[in-house]
Amino acid sequence: MRPSHAATRRRTLRLAVTLLAAALTNTPSLGAQSLPAALNGIREADIKRELYALAGDAMRGREAGTPDELRASAWIVDRLREIGVTPMGQDGTYYQWFNMTRTRVSTVSSFARLNNDTLAVWRDFIPLGNRGLDVSGPVLWLDNANDSTVNVQGRVVAVPVITPNRASIRTTVNSEDVRYANAALAATQQRFARRGALALILVADSITNAAFDGLASLRLRGTYDVNDAAPRFAGQPRYLAPLPPVLNVTTPVNGTPPAFLVRSSRAQLLRNAPQGSIQVRLEQFETPSVNIVGVIRGTDPVLRNEYVLYSAHQDHDGVRYVMDGDSVWAGADDNATGSVALLASARAFMAQKPKRSVLFVYHGAEERGLLGSRYHAQHPVVPLKDIVAVLNGEMMGRNSPDSASLLGVQPPHRNSTDLVEHALRANALTGRFALDSLWDRPTHPEGWYFRSDHVPYARLEVPSVMYTSNLHPDYHTPRDKSERIDYGKLTRMTRWMYLTGWFVANAPARPRIDPGFRLER
Repeated sequence: MRPSHAATRRRTLRLAVTLLAAALTNTPSLGAQSLPAALNGIREADIKRELYALAGDAMRGREAGTPDELRASAWIVDRLREIGVTPMGQDGTYYQWFNMTRTRVSTVSSFARLNNDTLAVWRDFIPLGNRGLDVSGPVLWLDNANDSTVNVQGRVVAVPVITPNRASIRTTVNSEDVRYANAALAATQQRFARRGALALILVADSITNAAFDGLASLRLRGTYDVNDAAPRFAGQPRYLAPLPPVLNVTTPVNGTPPAFLVRSSRAQLLRNAPQGSIQVRLEQFETPSVNIVGVIRGTDPVLRNEYVLYSAHQDHDGVRYVMDGDSVWAGADDNATGSVALLASARAFMAQKPKRSVLFVYHGAEERGLLGSRYHAQHPVVPLKDIVAVLNGEMMGRNSPDSASLLGVQPPHRNSTDLVEHALRANALTGRFALDSLWDRPTHPEGWYFRSDHVPYARLEVPSVMYTSNLHPDYHTPRDKSERIDYGKLTRMTRWMYLTGWFVANAPARPRIDPGFRLER
């Protein structure tokens, strides 16, 4: 049984009290002398002004691999230059370039036919996978995907999508109809796992029909990856495999058969058992993305050769399908909040420099699978062994004003107790947030820890934490706008993140990796 909201809140508050007590126990003094004077230079007005600029409609959602991401990156570079941050990218610039490899369904060479009716990909049907294939045969109509008495072996099966269990529908990301549709498609496909069908043609119900264009917009982009990069998950290869050969589906495949979604208007044609054929072809190409890297050199002649890395990502989802009359997915919380927090922190460090150096890395193409952070972790601009900590800011400006999460605070995600203690002390001195531990647990359904740019570094045993105010219903929608940000909270989150780095940058010893740390789900 799921815990009640009240019980969850009580556990969260108990954790906050426990963590705060631990922080106080390990803190010699919590007086004003513990705080750098530059902390007062982190101002809400600066943060708000810069966030409205970075998340404005003129940036068109900053989609990775497009001129919009590059425009936003150039804007950030201009701000870093104004602040006085030294460039650490290629050829004396702030830029570290890398190429994303994009694999998508070809709109030129992919189509479907039902008798003499030709269907266009993305307009009339949506492949629910990213694999080149050919499949053909007479279509078998089923009225109900839950009916397991019909022999579907070796057949192309057409069936209406089933209504998903409400608990399987996500509460965040995209629009409500798209969330419903994804749950309905997954539930329907599961009904045919290992039953031997050649392929599935799933017929939309009314809600999935309304979501059709949105689903097409999301899936037509395909998949992205980057060569010679650090892994996000255990066992992830550093180098990309070539495109697999086209699959000629003449016999059932293992597991769930390939599937395609069609609009509800095709139901009557499919009921008449037409001859069906579907051809899907993939195309693959490279497109540039970029990390932005700058440094503020430390004051200690020895410790300045070690680096505290501040991390955020500047990209978001770009221009996509329309919701409530708006097609610009601006990404104000995701992740303009983390991006402007780094700018505010850079101003503070320029005003009062610490002993260790501070490295600012804006990771490109985070939304494509942490590509920029995976690339930089493999090709860091300074030796990886000299990066003493990664402080990653991701979605820091929404939800309750007095609660937040620090991911990496508890096993198995915690890789440095030392770093966590610095962060808890900083929270006690600044934001004083009640820390919600639920999102940091490996059992959390969102798997939130693994979805941001600290992960490649943590896996390479660099002490790492993530500052976040967690997901919300506007996540990955056009509703994630600047006017919905809690700027008071974002300012406190920024000060917390900055002060953690100040403590790490001035501590006599660098944070240690916990013995036996292994980052596995």
